[in-house]
Amino acid sequence: QVQLVESGGGLVQPGGSLGLSCAASTSIFSILVMGWYRQAPGKQRELVARISSDGSTHYADSVKGRFTISRDNAKNTMYLQMNSLKPEDTSVYYCNKYPPDARWGWGQGTQVTVSS
Repeated sequence: QVQLVESGGGLVQPGGSLGLSCAASTSIFSILVMGWYRQAPGKQRELVARISSDGSTHYADSVKGRFTISRDNAKNTMYLQMNSLKPEDTSVYYCNKYPPDARWGWGQGTQVTVSS
């Protein structure tokens, strides 16, 4: 069973920044396409960004230019740097493979709240 541990969320004012981390307990992390997802209350979980094993990235239009996804394969860890945060970015943020692997399940997520 792969464990996914997200951290780094919190309360931030509009225009502020936060950095999230995702630690994955898998020995094959370096070859996986990984993604950050988010789910707001009453909404479906959506892909925020993904990163391939070679470092190529893709972003949802809503976060393009504001968020940066990265990874450290030596640490089996993925990151999401979020700048110029907006109230609509308020969600629980999760990490998983891309596409998500049902066998992995989901971690507890990390809450990001953007509010003044």
